[in-house]
Amino acid sequence: FPSHDKNTRLLTYLKEHGSIDPLRAWEILGIYRLASRVNDLRKLGESIKTSPLKVHNRLGEEIRVALYTYEEQ
Repeated sequence: FPSHDKNTRLLTYLKEHGSIDPLRAWEILGIYRLASRVNDLRKLGESIKTSPLKVHNRLGEEIRVALYTYEEQ
């Protein structure tokens, strides 16, 4: 995705894959501040749902992160 800005990369990914969490956003899209990019897209009228996702950190502790899901309009 080198020629696209981060918001475009994120929106394209969400439309193709449906959802994303912060770790995937960093690994796949190079987006570190995912919540900010989601907020940008929402301001542009995109419908993106936030829900909690339980994951385990590298210490084996259960934590919650945000899962962002694109909702077709």
